[in-house]
Amino acid sequence: MPMLTDPSKKYLPYTAVPFPADYIRQWPNRRTTVAPTWLSTDLRDGNQALVNPMSNTTKLELFREIVRCGFKQIEVAYPSASDQEFQFVRSIIENGEVPDDVSLQIITPARPDLIKRSIDSLAGTRHAIIHLYNAVSPVFREVVFRNTKEQTIELTLNAVKLVKKLTEEETARSGTHFTLNYCLETFSQTEAEFAVELGNRVLETWGKATPNDKIMFNLAATVECAPSNYYADMVEYFSTHINQRDSVIISIHPHNDRGTAVAAAELGLLAGGDRIEGCLLGNGERTGNVDLITLALNMYSQGVSPGLDFSRLAETVALVCRCNEMEIPVRYPYAGQLVFSAFAGTHQDAIKKGLDAQATRWAQVDRSGKGIKYWAMPYIPLDPKDLGYGYENLIRVSSQSGKAGAAYVIKQTMALDLPRKMQVTFYKVVQEKSERIGKEMTAPLIMTAFKQAYCLDSKPIGRLFLHSYRLFPLSPSSREPSSPVSDYSDDPQTLIQSEDAGSLLRFEGDLSVDGIRRTVRGDGLGPVLAILEALRTDLNLELNICESAAQTINADSPSHTKTATFIEMSLAGALPGEPSFGNVWGVGVSSDVSTSKCRAVVSAANQLVGGREFPRPRNVFSPHTISEAGGDNWLQEVKLRTGRLLSRSAERERPDSLNIKTRAQT
Repeated sequence: MPMLTDPSKKYLPYTAVPFPADYIRQWPNRRTTVAPTWLSTDLRDGNQALVNPMSNTTKLELFREIVRCGFKQIEVAYPSASDQEFQFVRSIIENGEVPDDVSLQIITPARPDLIKRSIDSLAGTRHAIIHLYNAVSPVFREVVFRNTKEQTIELTLNAVKLVKKLTEEETARSGTHFTLNYCLETFSQTEAEFAVELGNRVLETWGKATPNDKIMFNLAATVECAPSNYYADMVEYFSTHINQRDSVIISIHPHNDRGTAVAAAELGLLAGGDRIEGCLLGNGERTGNVDLITLALNMYSQGVSPGLDFSRLAETVALVCRCNEMEIPVRYPYAGQLVFSAFAGTHQDAIKKGLDAQATRWAQVDRSGKGIKYWAMPYIPLDPKDLGYGYENLIRVSSQSGKAGAAYVIKQTMALDLPRKMQVTFYKVVQEKSERIGKEMTAPLIMTAFKQAYCLDSKPIGRLFLHSYRLFPLSPSSREPSSPVSDYSDDPQTLIQSEDAGSLLRFEGDLSVDGIRRTVRGDGLGPVLAILEALRTDLNLELNICESAAQTINADSPSHTKTATFIEMSLAGALPGEPSFGNVWGVGVSSDVSTSKCRAVVSAANQLVGGREFPRPRNVFSPHTISEAGGDNWLQEVKLRTGRLLSRSAERERPDSLNIKTRAQT
């Protein structure tokens, strides 16, 4: 049957709560500043909703986790329903599983034969709560029970009298202290005036509620049949009309039929609620109970301590799911695997900027000792670390992501803070690979793509690979090396030295070109211009520098600090449409500043060479040392370009070959 075009012919809207016309609601102007009392009903309300109810062994495991999380009131069973339920209550009491500050609650219908067995199950525990219930809404009174209002009141009061008598007798025997929690089942569908009338009659019949020993009224939204604001109106009406309000605890028990149980619970607290009943992850009949994890962490994210410990949330969630044989969506609030993950580029960019700004702000607090390290992050309302998660899942990269996502992963995994323009070019690499494999780009895949794109490896990846190099200061007048540079370094923030500030250097590098090692040489002001000249002279590869940046990578100790150099370069004379046309970035990392610069140049060159052919190595004269024993006699009569013969005595007077320090490629 198709949906009705006019559903009003079949479904009736909720009726208004009978506030006076001039009444001003209090709950819209309130704010939650303290946590409520929490009751976990996972072992009863949650368990009864399972396809395969938990064994007592499983219930004990979950009970222990609920206690660890900090719940002080736990509904553990429906002891009159079966021997298994009864025995579970007895076992946790007799085996000392119940801490002194934890109260056990059991549920019983308003039937005399079931009430006694329920009370018997609690004998000997320190504090027990009797959850007595009966449905009181018109549809249950008239259809299910066929009772009038008067008959419903009489049935309820007779049950309350019996509970009072039996609990007083048990207190005399075992010392167990009992609290009555009377549940107006189907409260959300009950006339507000009748609910108050019934509540006041129960309060009168119980007859011993005081501010120090309060009675509880469970206002159950057994079926969520109206908006959350309507439930808040119902709670406020009951709260403002019940007698002895200072001796009453109003317990909120929303269900999730409309998908707004958490909202109803939050508004119910503003309307006068003191206690929340629900389940971890919202397990329960039909669409479930209110989710206590979501509700508690909503408060936590607003600076209100819930008094519950979810700092090992992943473990708690896994246990609850296993015990209940259930799964939760990956985007379930707080508990889902992807709730702290961003795939969209705009979200990633905002999160990355937020993390950077927050790190700066928190560092300032540490330095000054003033201010608060408050959490203020785009898209992430709560610090995942508070729940036992890390930041590795904050940004996940796919073909739909943007530059910030891939850059964030590189920063987290390799500590490299890429320049903005470089982020754009690298993401194109990531996006192309993601589209090719049709999957998410995980952190290891992104790292591999980065190293391959920029030839970052201890072994050759591209056509060019710098094994080692030497730098010689040159005399400005003679252009000849004066002495080798043994520990050349410069400011990591200055890539290319000016002619006035820099030194004229000769670069001599051991370079693999298409797998064949050769030596290249070039002169320039600073190591970058010197290696560029070497590539131009020996490989006919003329490169232009566009932009540059540098970064100090701090390690645990100063001796392990490294420098990262980023250089944007282009190929001189390249024409549009050629494979090598356009600007590329190179990356170099080393504990030595000059080495990081030289590696960055070679990294960029690898992306620009394309398939071009390189000239053959030039023959460069290298002087030989002549031994005293007369080796290399053939050289004695060779006429050099000076026109003089080189005698043995002259050779002995010649300085030894230069002792040159070599920086090995690592």
